[in-house]
Amino acid sequence: MLIFNHSGASTFTLLGVPGLEAQHLWLSIPFSSIFVAILIGNGGILFLVATEPSLQTPMYSLLAMLMVADLVSTLGIIPRQLCIFWFDAHDIGTKGCLVQMFFIHCASVVRSALLVAMAFDRYVAVCEPLRYNTILNWTMVGQLALLALAKGVVLVLPVPFLLQRLTFCRTVIPHTYCDHMAVVKMACGHTKPNRVYGLFVILLVVGLDLLLIGVSYALILHAVLRLSSRDAILKTLNTCSAHFFLILISYVPGLFSLITHRMGHIIPPHAHILLANFYLLVPSLFNPIIYGIKMKEIRNKISKCLCKKDTQAISSKHKYVSA
Repeated sequence: MLIFNHSGASTFTLLGVPGLEAQHLWLSIPFSSIFVAILIGNGGILFLVATEPSLQTPMYSLLAMLMVADLVSTLGIIPRQLCIFWFDAHDIGTKGCLVQMFFIHCASVVRSALLVAMAFDRYVAVCEPLRYNTILNWTMVGQLALLALAKGVVLVLPVPFLLQRLTFCRTVIPHTYCDHMAVVKMACGHTKPNRVYGLFVILLVVGLDLLLIGVSYALILHAVLRLSSRDAILKTLNTCSAHFFLILISYVPGLFSLITHRMGHIIPPHAHILLANFYLLVPSLFNPIIYGIKMKEIRNKISKCLCKKDTQAISSKHKYVSA
């Protein structure tokens, strides 16, 4: 059982956004709007992928898994956050804090691993198009999904055990959720193992995953530059554009957040917390928008659903008038 035997505390207090406590109610407006948009956008794409046979391909299956990870991360952050903003429910049990921490960080690692899998999918589509269905079969997709999940669980599971050994002198966490390093800073004991392991996970996830994605895109670019037709080059690059934009909005905010943490004496505390939230939420918010705009199949299915509803509404109206 994971409990803080030596901490002397049964609960932590999540402060919210330090320095902006008086504006919590106003902050709840954009965060609740983001929450609804993420649920509708990601849920809508998941529904389309699950119900439309033409979208049940390896690429869209990986996209669906990515959106599941996004929903897990979002559900781990915003509901608790809104409880702080709306009801001043700042207290969270130590077990609840550990569970929230595990799911948020695990979802982030799984998400990064799935982006690598999607980069591999784009590499095969561009560089080995004739063998695409052979290489990216359902067995391979299942293995990639299990590997991503295993990576998240294996890397994040030690975190609660490392926290168990600490003595906590403070219980007020200046954050909106139980971030690993925010909890570590509450300890008054020896926290070097926790800090080293946290840095190791960041380097392994961000560093290695970005390296693999970079290698995939270098091979893709090499293959594209060998094409003779300008139209063929543009068409090939367009197949990768949605995933490329996804990488930008996934890693750039995170890297920017890490940089601001190194400039703690310059950046105010509330900016750190808001950046930490948006770095996790922005990709979840924009994934459906990017793929809805860039992917023709999804656009067609959305248009088809909307037109079908309009036709049904007009038909019902005519029946009512005739009656």
